[in-house]
Amino acid sequence: MIKTIALVLLAAIALLLAYAATRPDTFRVERSRVIPAPPERVYGLIQDLRQFNTWNPYERKDPAAKGQYSATTTGPGARYAWQGDKVGTGSMEIVDATAPARVAMKLDFVAPFEAHNQVEFTLKPEGAGGTRVTWAMQGPVPYLAKIAHLFFNMDRMVGQDFEDGLTNLQAVAQKPAA
Repeated sequence: MIKTIALVLLAAIALLLAYAATRPDTFRVERSRVIPAPPERVYGLIQDLRQFNTWNPYERKDPAAKGQYSATTTGPGARYAWQGDKVGTGSMEIVDATAPARVAMKLDFVAPFEAHNQVEFTLKPEGAGGTRVTWAMQGPVPYLAKIAHLFFNMDRMVGQDFEDGLTNLQAVAQKPAA
């Protein structure tokens, strides 16, 4: 009886591992929102990493995290690294910026897991003075991550953070400029 149960468990694990191998090699999470502010205003809040962190949902999740900015904080080459108990350890760097339409970043995580992803913000004028902001992240999914993705919905988890971030961005963008 125990032998039969062990064989069934082994077969189930083998099927699960085989199924994980068939999952996609990349992922993409994307959220979008119309923010009632001009593209130039919204762009400034994304391409300046100090401004970015005033609405960044991950900074708000772990206010005790320690962060360090590079010598430049705006545009291509601007870099920010962090280390925190809740948000782990990593860095982001702006690799491309086209005012006021696009900001692309390289996002590298070291802990609690290693990951190297691409982030892109696109901004398009919409309506009377509004901006459609799309926040997207994509990257590779190594085999162990494929197994984890069977149990955790990456789109739902990260997507909720993106939605929160876009809500925060809207609130900051609508404040009167200081």
